[in-house]
Order: sequence, then C-alpha cells, then structure tokens
Amino acid sequence: MTVSYTLEVANAEFGGFSKLLFRWRGSIYRLLYKEFIVFCGVYLFFSLFYRFLLTAKQQDLFERVALYCDQFTNTNYIPVLFVLGFYVTQAFNRWWGQYTSFPLPDNLMMVVSGNVHGADERGRLLRRTLMRYANLSSVLILRSISTRVHKRFPTLEHVVEAGFMTTHELKKFESLHSDFNKYWMPLTWFSNLASRAREEGRVRDDIALRLLMDELNKYRAKCSLLFHYDWISIPLVYTQKGYKDHTFDMYVPVFTLLQFFFYTGWLKVGELIINPFGEDDDDFETNQLIDRNIQVSMLAVDDMYQNLAQIVKDKHWEQRHFSIPYTLSTAAEIMKPAFKGSTFDMRMSAEDLEIHQPADTAEKKQFLPLKDNGLDSLLQRGKGVLRVGSLPSLMNISSHPNGEEDGEEDISATSREQKKTLINVAVDHN
Repeated sequence: MTVSYTLEVANAEFGGFSKLLFRWRGSIYRLLYKEFIVFCGVYLFFSLFYRFLLTAKQQDLFERVALYCDQFTNTNYIPVLFVLGFYVTQAFNRWWGQYTSFPLPDNLMMVVSGNVHGADERGRLLRRTLMRYANLSSVLILRSISTRVHKRFPTLEHVVEAGFMTTHELKKFESLHSDFNKYWMPLTWFSNLASRAREEGRVRDDIALRLLMDELNKYRAKCSLLFHYDWISIPLVYTQKGYKDHTFDMYVPVFTLLQFFFYTGWLKVGELIINPFGEDDDDFETNQLIDRNIQVSMLAVDDMYQNLAQIVKDKHWEQRHFSIPYTLSTAAEIMKPAFKGSTFDMRMSAEDLEIHQPADTAEKKQFLPLKDNGLDSLLQRGKGVLRVGSLPSLMNISSHPNGEEDGEEDISATSREQKKTLINVAVDHN
C-alpha cells in the first residue's frame, strides 16, 4: 500500500521532518535491513578471520591488499557515485513517467456522458457499455504488468466474474488469435459501438463522434505506453554496477557501515521505483485504481446523465461586491494584502516622478476642435500618411477641453491655417 506522509510535513516546524526518520512502514530501514544484516555478518567473519586465524605476516599482507583496494574505491577510478546517481535518476524519471501514463477514464467518461444521448434504456446501455469497454482494456493491460492485479484476476474468467466482460465477449476475445497482447480489443469494440451510436442518432453529429475518438485514442495511448514501459527496461548494464599513518584499528567500522547504508540504500531506492507495479509499500495501488475507475465511470455516464440540480440564483445574486466568509482559524488571512505585482510597492524618489518633456515640444499646447466629418472619418479609418510638420506638432492639435462652442470662438487664424493644411495633405494622399 502506498505510504502517504504529506500531512505530517504540511507545515515547516521544529523537528517536523525528523519525525519521518523513525517511521518503519515505507522506510529505508525496512527496505535495507536484510542486506545490512548480511553485510555485518560478512564483515564480522572477515574480522574474526583476520584477528584470530592469520599470522602477523599474513595480517600484514591482508592489510596491504585492503589498502590497495581502498585507494581505488575512494577515487575516480571506479565512479560509483556517478553511475549510481545516473541510474537512480533514470529510474525516477521512468517511475514518474509510468505514473503519468496510468489510464484514467475521467476525460473519456465526460465526453461519453455529454455526447451519447438518450434517457431511455438503449441510451443508458450504450453509455455504460462504452465505459465498460474502456475499463476492461485497462484491466487487461494491468493484468499483464502488475502482480497485484494478476493475483486478483489470474484468469479471464475472473474478469468475467467481476463484470468487466460478458461470457459472449470472452468467446469473441478468445476467438481472435494473436501472438501479442490483445488489450486493444475492447477499445476496438468501443470504436465500433460509437460509430453505431452515431448511425442511430445517439451521437448527434460528426464533431461529437470525432471528440469521442480523440479521447479514446488518448486513453489507448496511455495503455500502450504502460505496456512498453513493462516491455522495455532500463539497460541491465546500469543495474550491475603506502601504508603510512594507518595505525588505528576499529573493531566496529562506523563510517564503513554508514557508507554501506547510504550507497546500498540509494541502490535499493532505484530498485524500488524501477517497477512500481509490484507489491512493495510504495508501489502503485493498481487494484484500488481499478475499483475507482469503474465506479466513477458508471456514475458519470449513468446516474449523472442529465441529472442536473435546479438552476437558481446564487447566494450573492443581489450583491455587486461581496466577500466569502472565513472560519475562526483562518480569519487572520483577511488582514493580508492582496498581491498586485512585485513592483507595486516599489519606492521612487521625487526626481524619478518628474515628467520629462522632449526638447522640441511646445510649452503651450494648442487646442483645436476638429468638426470636419470628412477628416474625422479619415483619421478614424487610419488612412493617409501625414508628412507635413513634425509628429509632436500634429499631435498637439486636439479638441479643446471646454467644449465645441468655446473652442470655435477661440480658434485663431494660425490654427485655421494648420487645420486647412492638415485636411489638404490628408485628402491629397488618400
């Protein structure tokens, strides 16, 4: 069973993470203790053999051989750390890929529920059969790769007894001879049945049928990927992989034992996650996933089909601005300001806030109401290129803020000339 400890480390507190060091289920101690006992036994044998059965000259030779081997294990001549680290990294990536490849029917059942119509018995039969075929395919592939699922369904008769397959479907399944895994057959039944539902009008258009086929192919791809993960393993090559100042003799080699513990523990972690479809503490709960998938599939396409609650006005219908209540334990969060961006509270000096005017900008801007409909429509359409005068001088000609009547009285002769020139240039170019 998968060991979950997420809640215990939800908050960072003193000694919180260290509590995990003393857990037994799912721990490195449970995973490693047998190898650790064997290593200690082998070390004890050689220690007694060295101390009580060898002569002084033989002990000297034994020590020189041990030191010779030690100089290679503690240097880069044998890159144990590199190879072990690479192997565990590859095993972890493979483990996560297998988890994300697990076929879940959620997307498919939503599409079936929304696009295979009919509240009568025929419509219900179509929806339930489609999802049963999808779940049957996942059961067949998991029987091929998971020891837990294979023990639960050792034969296809057990699959029939569980309700994933009928007796007639079993005969059809066995009548098709193939040298390869036939987990894809129920998905072919799904495809053919969906096409029949389209002919009957239960699937109302080709777009809905295409959506069904797209989700089916995604589901099939995940089943296929799980099969290939089981078929193609990590290459086996990655899984086989003076005398001065030496006067201190330790009867219990503490650091050697720690070194064995960490190195072998690292290797055991890789061994644990390289195939998560076994029966270890942290392997995938494949049987529970099968139970969950078939249950939610049938609920989604049967009990939940067109089973909508009454549409009513929500609680905050009459309120334009409203807040969601907090419990007493979370009330302090109300005082926290909302995040508006990392630069929202950035401090700036008064000099940085001064507006800088370009050198060729006039200090006093002229305001000119442009009432000419032809010019207004021309500018709104974005036609014409104004090539007379500079851009700042053209942009300064705008409507007077005091309104049309006051603006008309204040138009100077120069402003009229600018307007006339602007109109002529724009119209000529157009």
